[in-house]
Amino acid sequence: MPWIQVYAPIRGSIGLSAAVAALPLAVVFVCLAILRIKAFKAVLLALAAAVALSVLAWGMPAKLAGLAMLHGAAFGLFPVYFIVLSTLFLYNITVKGGQFDVIRASLASVTSDRRLQALLIAFCFGAFIEGAAGFGTPVAIAGATLAGLGFRPFYAAGICLIANTAPVAFGAIGTAVVALGGVMGLNDAGLMKLSTMVGHQLPFVSLIIPAYIVLIMVGFTRSMEVLPAIVVCSVTFAACQWATASFLGPYLPDIIASLASMAALVLLLRVWRPRTTYRFDHEPPLERETHDYTTAQVARAWTPYFALTFVVLLWGLPPVKAALNRGTLVIPVAGLDNAIARMPAPLPGAADPAAQPAPPGNAAAPVAVPAKFRLDYLASGGSAVFIAAFFSAIACGLGAGDTLRVLGKTLYDMRFPMVTIAAVLALAYVMNASGMTVCLGIWCTRAGRAFPLISPVLGWLGVFLTGSDTSSNVLFGGLQKAAAERLGINPLLTGAANASGGVMGKMISPQSLAVACAATGMVGDEGSLLRFTLRHSLVLLAVICVMTYLQAYYVPWMIPP
Repeated sequence: MPWIQVYAPIRGSIGLSAAVAALPLAVVFVCLAILRIKAFKAVLLALAAAVALSVLAWGMPAKLAGLAMLHGAAFGLFPVYFIVLSTLFLYNITVKGGQFDVIRASLASVTSDRRLQALLIAFCFGAFIEGAAGFGTPVAIAGATLAGLGFRPFYAAGICLIANTAPVAFGAIGTAVVALGGVMGLNDAGLMKLSTMVGHQLPFVSLIIPAYIVLIMVGFTRSMEVLPAIVVCSVTFAACQWATASFLGPYLPDIIASLASMAALVLLLRVWRPRTTYRFDHEPPLERETHDYTTAQVARAWTPYFALTFVVLLWGLPPVKAALNRGTLVIPVAGLDNAIARMPAPLPGAADPAAQPAPPGNAAAPVAVPAKFRLDYLASGGSAVFIAAFFSAIACGLGAGDTLRVLGKTLYDMRFPMVTIAAVLALAYVMNASGMTVCLGIWCTRAGRAFPLISPVLGWLGVFLTGSDTSSNVLFGGLQKAAAERLGINPLLTGAANASGGVMGKMISPQSLAVACAATGMVGDEGSLLRFTLRHSLVLLAVICVMTYLQAYYVPWMIPP
């Protein structure tokens, strides 16, 4: 007989049980925000707390708790960590081959106007790096580039943090959405719908951000002087982000949208220029930056990312995907597969599950939960990126020895993130398997119709704590699904809201602030930068909250069926 989950093990009270179920999340908060313990240590402590609670408080057999932990860690390593590793491997190849310096120089030479540089580098280029590498890299690279061009370090860091909100929900090659789909139990079709739902939220933010960062820099009047550039940049990015997320899936929205918006902005500047070239008050007039690279050299520098886009698109074609899926291994987790059964969760507001009338028919019967590990070693997006990375090594002129050294360095640099990713997925799987996530979801349903307003706030809080939309999605994805199902709301909406709301917490997370300050030479000024970004974070979060509420009750046709 399978072990049957319980949702109110603490004195039959959902409230008390939810308070206990939230302890692993509290461990993450205290360790990261107060004790400032490194992320991988914080998550390991939270995982230990979750395993102990699942056994001692929820009565879960220790063997099942251990197997759930291993299942989650395995999903964290493949495909989530594998995608991240592959994208950073490709990025490091471009750096080693000297191509990244060419890319930066080519962008800096497009214009000397600081407003247009903010659009091109902080927004477009930052989004491109987010889609190609993620995990703090965009703010570091774009911030350092703007500071090197002459931006005040404070503005360089602040503008890049705010600009980085537009692409974060997808992350490096869709990692954040892939991880969210995993903890929500979505198959390939469900993942596509989730990507579409995020694509029905985030592009509205992408329409706002370019104008928003220019307004912060120069005010309304001077922003109007570059209105054509703002419109071209924002509309191109938002349209491509929506189309890619809706029709191609979660892997390429940031890459395609950023490349398209960069190209559109460069083409616009060939036929239009603002009447005056804006420079900061502390700067003398300066001629347009130039570089000595030829067109062929610039094209070669971008080749790795064109290859990345081509290969990932190829992998997504139905005939290719079907052929690659033939090699996929679906491995039942021995001892865990169908060894846990879910009971119908208690109705919102009920303190004692046993006090409720049983649903008619066999709806009250426990439902066995499958536990299978999917090893799509050929069809995975990470495999596509890995192939593109080796092709890029050839294009960049790296030999086999240099390529293997770059791979070794990437593996070494990612040793702690690997532990963090595996542990946070293990934490989520243990909480889901034990019933703790459902317990928290039931408690959240007490918000009733207001839950769609709260849903993005959970994602925002998760990213503030962890610095990662991927980690936030993993921590709260199951909760969002459980609460939505109990309230009769489509879980795709609340899951996407977790991802979209989470991006607004990126600009205030301690990790992002530390990266931005280090990249722009402002170490020690994290507090000032936090005060600057906090109000913008809250304003943009409010936009997502209102949007989610409207989509839940007034424009539900925006939710994929």
